[in-house]
Amino acid sequence: MIFTIALRELKNLFLSPLAWAILAVVQLIMAYLFLSQLDTFMLLQPRLAGIEGAPGVTDIVVAPVLQTVGFLLLLVAPAITMRVFSDEKRNRTLTLLLSAPVSMSEIVLGKFLGVTLFFMLLLLMLAAMPLSLYAGTHLDAGKLAAGLLGLALLLASFAAVGIFMSALTEQPVIAAISSFGLLLLLWIVDWSGAGREEVTGLFHYLSLQTHLESFLKGLFSTADLAYYLLLIATFLVLSIRRLDQQRLTG
Repeated sequence: MIFTIALRELKNLFLSPLAWAILAVVQLIMAYLFLSQLDTFMLLQPRLAGIEGAPGVTDIVVAPVLQTVGFLLLLVAPAITMRVFSDEKRNRTLTLLLSAPVSMSEIVLGKFLGVTLFFMLLLLMLAAMPLSLYAGTHLDAGKLAAGLLGLALLLASFAAVGIFMSALTEQPVIAAISSFGLLLLLWIVDWSGAGREEVTGLFHYLSLQTHLESFLKGLFSTADLAYYLLLIATFLVLSIRRLDQQRLTG
């Protein structure tokens, strides 16, 4: 049943003009960033050629582009997730869904899987550009794989947060703004260097950007993986609890 709900959600996304517009705009912006960074690398290459251990195309082109893409997708992800439950509430179809012989966990996991599949398709399209560099140069496959894994976990986190916010309200715009605000807060939470060391360390750990940077450097850490998985699980559980509460209150 989870996969049935996921496929239904994915189908609904592709029936929306907004999803197609987001795919096109993100791809266009990504292409511009990629070509600009590639041009920068071509200008630096003569000087880098004489330096032992100089950064390669993966460090100069791929990693910065993937980091920018992470923030770019933070801006557009709420537009994708805002309708997951909000539209169901507004169209009065959520009551039918809640009364179906399906558990709350299956409903939330199905919705989450559908949105995440959409994000993975978007990531696959974006990954085609860095992969095209294999035709003319050497890439650090480990760093590229770690960077893409980090982005995949980041997008799954965006989906979990957005689904929870959508479960709180029947107004998609409010869900989108709330999701964006919370995701942006988690992105910049470690920008402040003031305060006690333990507090600063906590903010540093809570930052989405901090853990993404580790993956972009080619570092695979179980602590970074655990952070994303814990974040996803937390918001999925909160979404299940919210729907359970709504079903009980009618």
